[in-house]
Amino acid sequence: MLTAAVGYSVRVQDLHAHLFQVTLTIAQPAPLQRVSLPAWIPGSYLVREFSKSLQRLQAHQGATSVALTQLDKCSWQVECAANQPLVLSYEIYAFDNSVRTAWLDAARGFFNGTSLFLQVAGQENLPHALELPANKALPNWQVATGLTPKKTNKSGFGRYLAANYDELVDCPVEMGEFWSGSFVACGIPHRFVVTGAPPSFDGDRLLADTQQICEAEIRFWHGPKAGSRASNQPPQQSYLFMLNAVDDGYGGLEHRNSTALICTRKDLPRLSNPALLPHTTQPPTTQPKPSEGYTTLLGLISHEYFHTWNVKRLRPAEFTRYDYAQENYTQLLWFFEGFTSYYDDLLLRRAGLIDDTTYLKLLTKTVNQVLQTPGREVQSVAQASFDAWVKYYRQDENTPNATVSYYTKGALVALCLDLTLRHEKKTTLDAVMRALWLRCKGGPMRESDLSSVLEALSGRSFAKEIAHWVHGTADLPLQTLLEGQGIAVLEEPAQIAQRLGLRVAESNGIVIKTVLRGGAAESAGFAAGDEWLGLEVGTAKSATHWRLSKLDDLLLYAGTATQVIALVARDKRLLKLSLTLPKAVTTWRLAARDGQRVGQWLNAA
Repeated sequence: MLTAAVGYSVRVQDLHAHLFQVTLTIAQPAPLQRVSLPAWIPGSYLVREFSKSLQRLQAHQGATSVALTQLDKCSWQVECAANQPLVLSYEIYAFDNSVRTAWLDAARGFFNGTSLFLQVAGQENLPHALELPANKALPNWQVATGLTPKKTNKSGFGRYLAANYDELVDCPVEMGEFWSGSFVACGIPHRFVVTGAPPSFDGDRLLADTQQICEAEIRFWHGPKAGSRASNQPPQQSYLFMLNAVDDGYGGLEHRNSTALICTRKDLPRLSNPALLPHTTQPPTTQPKPSEGYTTLLGLISHEYFHTWNVKRLRPAEFTRYDYAQENYTQLLWFFEGFTSYYDDLLLRRAGLIDDTTYLKLLTKTVNQVLQTPGREVQSVAQASFDAWVKYYRQDENTPNATVSYYTKGALVALCLDLTLRHEKKTTLDAVMRALWLRCKGGPMRESDLSSVLEALSGRSFAKEIAHWVHGTADLPLQTLLEGQGIAVLEEPAQIAQRLGLRVAESNGIVIKTVLRGGAAESAGFAAGDEWLGLEVGTAKSATHWRLSKLDDLLLYAGTATQVIALVARDKRLLKLSLTLPKAVTTWRLAARDGQRVGQWLNAA
């Protein structure tokens, strides 16, 4: 085993049974050595009980079996001699194709350390080592991880080191036959690996666009000379992007020097097929405008990379040291996720990857998401942060009525602060973020640190704004601040679902997913799970009946009627619900009115 206080070996045991074999060696165990598997993974605030996938746990010292006692859902105690190494072996079932846990099949292996590595009580701060033995049955497989290599072969199999347990589990591992590319951003080497890409995948474009994102964000935090000897150095010495392209999926999880991403294959950048293009003798001179799906993927890349600073280093004081066995509460996710969500698309604009119109379209979507969430009047964004463990990650049909997203409203709090600071012409939120980084030395912070920096740079207290915008439930002064920055706030008719106060699924008929508080559908008596079958229009003697296949059919068949009968199925019963069609409901659309003022904001360095 490896020359470290705590060492792990992970082998591919059975591809078709989706099993990893893990061996843990503790060089100097305690007489009653306790070990435990994390119950959650930092960055995803839900207790996921990873121990449910652990099986066949055994302990040995030399050739002697050692007694194991399970203490709780994720902890065990080993009675052993303290003068010789203790070896534990176990299997991990890996069949969750997300960024949070572990996966293994004939095409790919992936794992986060929180899903595989038992934590050794009392030795968390000692050096940890990982061995990934090559498998002769998988000659074309490679390894990608942010861990420091000690002795590896050209495919990446071999030995890796970590300074402690936290670092070990904060570096996920990708294994398989994947596409790989690299670039340098501000002097820092970056690698991008993609699994599951189709033949049309344009890797060169993904690398070039990601490089622009990374350079924009490094310079955002460390200035135009980032990477030079005289600059404020970035915290990462290298960085790894791991992207899993699937038929349908989206998400990401940040780590200290890497990120795990998942996207839909059709959203990847594509090579042009000359056989399918119009005939021309002139080669294209510019890259085509990114598709909406690819723009979303670039926003995800920007978001997770920004977390390299904002949550992985600059982080809530409550996260100074993680307790992997239970919830770790903080009221600051509105800052760490929300402010990151504000800057992810904004930095795409500053990197030149989207234009003003596209950025304002993305911002419009965020604004409307919040304004169409009744829960914003029930829960503050600080409460939403604290309740992430029981509400945000456990969404149901009532979630929009009872909660607000700390991602979207947090982003709008950042927008309001930024535009307020710019209007007062003393400083910007960009400067505040950099000053926070220096004040907290890229480490734990509290809300009071943000308040202090805001006051120091602006010359006044922002206590009132923080109290109302973060700890209150009143609407944000978005229209006033946007118009003051040269943005026109236009109103447009809402979609029929928004007018009715519904969220529906229409893949096979109309199924009600959510009934929004205070809407026409709630007044009529609709409930989540109802199947909306048809419509009765007119008086009892002259009523006509229509079958609905999609929600837009309502306007087709209702005509000028202001009240109709909705025919719904609930628990195999057919019901008639009297529905009053609401007057016009509008949504926002943002457009640039004063190009100079908009440019001062969107083009800021």
